[in-house]
Amino acid sequence: MADQTIVKIATRESYGNALKELAEEFPDLVVLDADLAAATKTSIFRKAYPERHIDCGIAEANMMGVAAGLSLTGKIPFVSSFAMFAAGRAFEQVRNSIGYPHLNVKIGATHAGITVGEDGATHQCNEDIALMRTIPGMVVMCPADDVEAKAAIRAALEYKGPVYIRFGRAAVPVINDKPYYKFEIGKGSIVRGGSDVTIVATGICVDSALGAAQKLAADGICAEVVSICTIKPLDEEIIIRSAKKTGKVVTVEEHSVIGGLGSAVCDCLSEHHPTRVKKLGMQDVFGESGSAAALVQKYGLDAEGVYQSVKKFLQE
Repeated sequence: MADQTIVKIATRESYGNALKELAEEFPDLVVLDADLAAATKTSIFRKAYPERHIDCGIAEANMMGVAAGLSLTGKIPFVSSFAMFAAGRAFEQVRNSIGYPHLNVKIGATHAGITVGEDGATHQCNEDIALMRTIPGMVVMCPADDVEAKAAIRAALEYKGPVYIRFGRAAVPVINDKPYYKFEIGKGSIVRGGSDVTIVATGICVDSALGAAQKLAADGICAEVVSICTIKPLDEEIIIRSAKKTGKVVTVEEHSVIGGLGSAVCDCLSEHHPTRVKKLGMQDVFGESGSAAALVQKYGLDAEGVYQSVKKFLQE
């Protein structure tokens, strides 16, 4: 959003800090990484608890098997790598060794989406949410900011079963630092009330949606913004209720429009309350090399881009 005084923190930083902060409360927590601790920020945990951190090397598939074994001894492993490797390279092991036996393994996937920036298309994983949603029993979360990321990590540790949490590389505004903020797996929240159109957003796009809603308000359009951290299980009730009120829905995600938040929302509404939906995200294309800000702008996922897309949608 426009206010430059807003505190910005990358959710990967939140990940490393939360693991360290929760270590004493959860003595069975162990952290695994694949030679990327400095980037995933699990190095913060490693510095404080070196005996509870395992570097598995550049062998992500093997790391998932190690985590599965540790979970069977009563440990709570948090497995860490870039989203491209955790969800992509190790998909078979996540599916068969963690998902199928429904083991208590948590996957912390950092550097997701186009905000990976200059690393380019090969590392900009825009398919991870889709992949993880297909695994039966897998909880899938994509926090919007530092506050939500830390809350999601705590909730994952308290939950018994496999969890995938998506974290970003770039620093993003803290928007959930409110006294009434409450996190629960499977529950979304209305972060701005409205009556003319519903904007459902996840991850960094929640901030973009709020910025777009401000711009729409200046045009006399009252947009409701629904923040969804848990994409699976989806909070269908909040989406149906908002769709019934506004009659039009726009989804926004730093992910492919195929298989992610937009698809989950369409699945929900097509079954329970058929509604016109516009999906904003990566439109069946790979990313490219460039700064995070430039890429977000190019693909229409900043506040201005969302604003323009919503206005066009409402005029159709």
